Amino acid sequence: MSGDSVITEVSCAVEVFLATALLHKEQPGRSEFTIQEIVNRAARENITGELRSGVSVHTSQHCVANKGPNPGKHRMLFATGKHTRRLLLPADEVHPGRTGKIFPDAGEVPEKYLPLLQWARQRFEAARKEAPICASTQNSAPDQSATPVEQTAQGWLEGLLEMEGLGREYWKGVDPDEFVRKLREGWA
Repeated sequence: MSGDSVITEVSCAVEVFLATALLHKEQPGRSEFTIQEIVNRAARENITGELRSGVSVHTSQHCVANKGPNPGKHRMLFATGKHTRRLLLPADEVHPGRTGKIFPDAGEVPEKYLPLLQWARQRFEAARKEAPICASTQNSAPDQSATPVEQTAQGWLEGLLEMEGLGREYWKGVDPDEFVRKLREGWA
């Protein structure tokens, strides 16, 4: 099989990942791309010989980490706006129901795109080293078995727990039941 042969076994998710990674690599000055730009880039790359309708759905929903799974659970893209996407970065918030892949497996990617996959992994790791996942986890050892995105979620939850009791001095000596009763006075 030549390097230019059409491969039909490539999933829509992999096709979307590759198109988005290509855009990032080709346009390093841009941090996000429209859904249409990603779909158009996938069409230009023509990995499967045709633009499948699933590419658009995967770009807008199935691969988007900060959207609820519907039904796809991939975490390959991040919605920066209603119609804009980029590859996921380690510090991005991820919907808790998203447990799928951040990167395609090497065996799912046509051989000519393996350097692009490696580039995307290096980009992700560089971002992880540049910006700590969460300020509250800087001084504690993260769960080494967790993925970077799972570590982000853990850090976010730790931040919420650190807020416990915050502002308690304002409520010192206030009976909560009495406070609620006064709020409700005059309600019909």
